[in-house]
Amino acid sequence: MRPASLCEPQEPTLLANRFILKRSVIQAGLDALTAGVESPSLAMLAGLLRSEEPEAPALFDQVLEELGLLFHPPADPRAAKWAMAYWIAGQIADESLDPAAGTHLIWADIAYDLGYPEELEPLVQCAHNLDGWEESWGVSFEKLSREAIEAAKQFLNKRPTAEN
Repeated sequence: MRPASLCEPQEPTLLANRFILKRSVIQAGLDALTAGVESPSLAMLAGLLRSEEPEAPALFDQVLEELGLLFHPPADPRAAKWAMAYWIAGQIADESLDPAAGTHLIWADIAYDLGYPEELEPLVQCAHNLDGWEESWGVSFEKLSREAIEAAKQFLNKRPTAEN
């Protein structure tokens, strides 16, 4: 039999545009802490008591900010997609995000919604190559990953600057 506290319904919270349980955020913090992730606020998040659950979303955002993982999109949906593409490309370029995972996100979650713009074509091509890679191609997966990192850097270098 499960403890009563685990069976009680919980009010979901909006986090990263998704409704999740506050207890799940605390568990994610505990999992990250035991996996060796270091952040000043992570231990506070992982150690929250049941009575402190309402603090979980704010602490989770603070942990994401400390780890450089918090993304603040513009209000305009199209501008938000472009901002997300640049954010993901930045993580691919600095190798903090796996190139296969990052290019797949750009292909599946961004390029489609933007109508497959020409600027994203090299990253989408990298996603296709990495997603469908087979040993028989005669090119290593690592080489394709390096090409994706280079494509992300090129994309970032072509980013339009704000006009003054």
